[in-house]
Amino acid sequence: MSLWHYAFVQQALVAGAVTAIVAGFVGPFVTARNMGFAVHGLAEVGFTGAAGAILVGLPAELGLLAACFAAALAIGVLGVRLRERDIAIGTILAFGLGLGVLFLSIFTTNGSGSGDNGAAGVRVLFGSIFGLSAADVRMSVILAAVAVVALAAMARPLLFASLDRSVAAAQGVPVRAVGLVFLGLVGLVAAQATQAVGALLLLGLLAAPAGAAHRLTTRPWAGVGLSALFALGSVWLGLSLAYVFPTLPPSTMVISAAVGIYAAAMTLPGLARLTRVKA
Repeated sequence: MSLWHYAFVQQALVAGAVTAIVAGFVGPFVTARNMGFAVHGLAEVGFTGAAGAILVGLPAELGLLAACFAAALAIGVLGVRLRERDIAIGTILAFGLGLGVLFLSIFTTNGSGSGDNGAAGVRVLFGSIFGLSAADVRMSVILAAVAVVALAAMARPLLFASLDRSVAAAQGVPVRAVGLVFLGLVGLVAAQATQAVGALLLLGLLAAPAGAAHRLTTRPWAGVGLSALFALGSVWLGLSLAYVFPTLPPSTMVISAAVGIYAAAMTLPGLARLTRVKA
């Protein structure tokens, strides 16, 4: 129970909770629209934006958010069909990582990067949820609230377009516009969640809880609720393990818990069927 006695732990639990809930809400739509590669690309381009912001003396969070938004819009404009989208994502990801290497090279050769700058880059890549300040937590809550409100406003047409794009278009749903807005929303979520789990592990928090929910229910809205519940459980369990065992990285523990939940969700239905056969 001493876990709750420290301000940095309380802030981590709050930031982790809002990150998990948003990731849990968005994850089922990401998997339904086959956007796992897009999320991975957005998160890594976000690292480049953070590095560029540090280079010019701006907050890393500002560069992270701007890069995620810009990359999301570029992917939406360049990739209409799935094959085109993958090409656009690969191109933008390669260009973004190239810029990231350039910024890191400038840090190294010109001495323009301090230890704080290097630490900021590591936080973007791997997360630093126990190192978040109260201001960081407030910003995370604000971004999460904006993301949830935006998702709620477009949930029904987004679900329709995700399940059957052609039928949705025939029924008058602005499929292209919905896709662009959702990509922007994913960029916002990527920027918000990267502070907690890092750019490299973000996809696990979006995909694993959603995948576990999909294995347990075929009802879309129940799946969204289960996904949020699994994501929240993953974050709190991972943070608890990282607190009890300080040598374990928090982001790794969070993703490990999420993968464990997904593995359990894949195994339990099979065990249930085997039990019924034996009975």
